[in-house]
Amino acid sequence: MNKTGTQIHTPESIREMVNNYQKSRVILSAVELDIFSEIGKKAKTSEQIATALKTNRRATDRFLNTLCGLGFLIKKNHTFQNTDFALTYLCKTSPDYMYGLMHSVNQWDTWSTLTDAVTKGTTVVKRPKTINNRSSKWLDAFIGAMHYRAYKSAPGIVALLDISGVKKVLDVGGGSGAYSMGFIKSKKGITATVFDLPNVVPITKKFVAKEKFQKQINIYRGDYLTDELPKGFDLVFLSAIIHINTLKENEKLIKKCAHSLNPGGMIVIQDYIMENDRVQPPSGALFALNMLVGTIAGDTYTEGEVKSWFKKAGIKFEKKIPVHMGNSLMIGLMEK
Repeated sequence: MNKTGTQIHTPESIREMVNNYQKSRVILSAVELDIFSEIGKKAKTSEQIATALKTNRRATDRFLNTLCGLGFLIKKNHTFQNTDFALTYLCKTSPDYMYGLMHSVNQWDTWSTLTDAVTKGTTVVKRPKTINNRSSKWLDAFIGAMHYRAYKSAPGIVALLDISGVKKVLDVGGGSGAYSMGFIKSKKGITATVFDLPNVVPITKKFVAKEKFQKQINIYRGDYLTDELPKGFDLVFLSAIIHINTLKENEKLIKKCAHSLNPGGMIVIQDYIMENDRVQPPSGALFALNMLVGTIAGDTYTEGEVKSWFKKAGIKFEKKIPVHMGNSLMIGLMEK
């Protein structure tokens, strides 16, 4: 046993863990090729699928056989069909399509550089430093991934907060506006403002229009690191934001958030909040590596570090609420 209480793995279990990348790559390549959408509700031969996708016939046949073995497809009379699960979650025509898997496709390339990133101390991937300057394909996949998770979790997260006195919400780096929608749905009379980068805003508008929330959700273009935030809000919400920034950048950002709050207003941070040893929660420790391979200086931060940002910004720390997947809410209040 190690100090976290995790049982030491056997050679067999380690081998299984290491080889899981093969199954992961099969699923991601299937998503990247959009095989499940191509098959749809019909039964198709490997030749038909290969022709439609412009892939090699023999290789496509072997690939489809593997997807059958993994439980995503069914093979019958030399044709391939989607399982009910694949139809529901892996076909783009389904309302439950797991849009965020394309972001995992993008992450594959960055995670492949982990050894070099640990050696150098930062990402070695050559691409624009800021999210705003990434390709539209990358941005669509990234915001889609964030929306898929946030839209489902937003009602539960909002329900944990006392929003009895909240009328105006500022959603910093709000992406698709999923959490803004959650606040609006939770209580009549709430309006929200999504603050995000210029190239993200068009994507935000699409999600907001789809839900018909144009009147309740305002959208503000800007960079929270270099621009001032709008003011006059009862609640400032930051979900999955602090891990993108350096410690100093977060300290500055929280001060900006404090200036945006009305007296007695609330700030809520949702993110991986690490214990002082930075081992727990394990999902947060793993995510710190995701930031290492994918960003210049992103990281996961401890409860003590977040509290220090609050204190320097004149915010009183109220409480920490563990939520899902190793995340927590850090809640603070401005003095009245």
